[in-house]
Amino acid sequence: MRGLPDEGPAPDGTRPFRRRAREQREAEEQLRLAPAGVRASDSRGRLRPEPPDEFRTAFERDRDRILHSKAFRRLKHKTQVFIDPEGDHYVTRLTHTVQVTQIARALAAALSLNETLAEAIALGHDAGHSPFGHTGEDALSPYFPQGGWHHAAQSVRIFEQLEDLNLTAEVGDGIRAHSWRIDPPPYTQEGFCVRYADRIAYLTHDALDAVRAGLLSEQDFPGLVIERFSRPGRAWVGAMISAVITGSLAAGEVTMDQATLDVMHQLRAFMFERIYLGPALRQHQVEAIDVIRRLVDHHLGHPEDIPASYRDTDAGVVTQVADYVSGMTDRYALATHLRLFGTPGMRDPLL
Repeated sequence: MRGLPDEGPAPDGTRPFRRRAREQREAEEQLRLAPAGVRASDSRGRLRPEPPDEFRTAFERDRDRILHSKAFRRLKHKTQVFIDPEGDHYVTRLTHTVQVTQIARALAAALSLNETLAEAIALGHDAGHSPFGHTGEDALSPYFPQGGWHHAAQSVRIFEQLEDLNLTAEVGDGIRAHSWRIDPPPYTQEGFCVRYADRIAYLTHDALDAVRAGLLSEQDFPGLVIERFSRPGRAWVGAMISAVITGSLAAGEVTMDQATLDVMHQLRAFMFERIYLGPALRQHQVEAIDVIRRLVDHHLGHPEDIPASYRDTDAGVVTQVADYVSGMTDRYALATHLRLFGTPGMRDPLL
């Protein structure tokens, strides 16, 4: 594409397009972003240096690489909370990721941070999730006694080893530390946008899914939650986004005002008690753990069954098996279990 004219002429003398190459985008970032925002031109770079792209900034390239990755595509058939539910309107790991991305961009835009950096982190943050949601972490952690198995670290491993996207340091760090459980936290404010976006997204859509499934009614939610955020739905998203923007402008760092954060914590505790660790899902979680551990144990005894296309031969056999099993979609895990053991491994779906 090099050598093309900057702008095409038109019969009336006007130019319908204006060329906007990487250098111009980077110059615009210098002027537009707040002091806390990370300019693409100031990135700490990649593990392996690359020539810059003609049109895209470094963070735009990362976003595109993640979007085109195999791990991202598999998210459409991975559980968010409800395992393999009937019905088209329940949240999957992919739709969750898209919602996190939208919220992270909204926060970054309002605070004059780098929207594209926040977007890239958000798109990649859950790529390492196992089948059957967070249940997979419980299933896989005993095989890693020195610290357990966590989807955030697996997301980083996918993009550094298994697909080797050579992402920038800022995107990799944001993916590593998107979970509030991870310490140290992200070193960019865009990374903190994703932390809050992730929690806002899952609390909101998981509550709606629980109502849709008949496990909760609107009257079940704590009174302070309804008082602060209104009815479950988009009003919650708007209220929480506004609370982060207001709190961040006052504090000088991405955060939520303390009063609203306290209510969010109360909502999260309620969701863990009634849904995430509640009796309605517990039996399915036990069955999911059994499926994953059966698959792991089989492949530990038969590592030759791991496809060469998804195998890091430099890693130990436990890591190779965990890479393969955690990368499975829900349906592929169940189909593999049926093929190997002759049973579906789980009862009919919850809903």
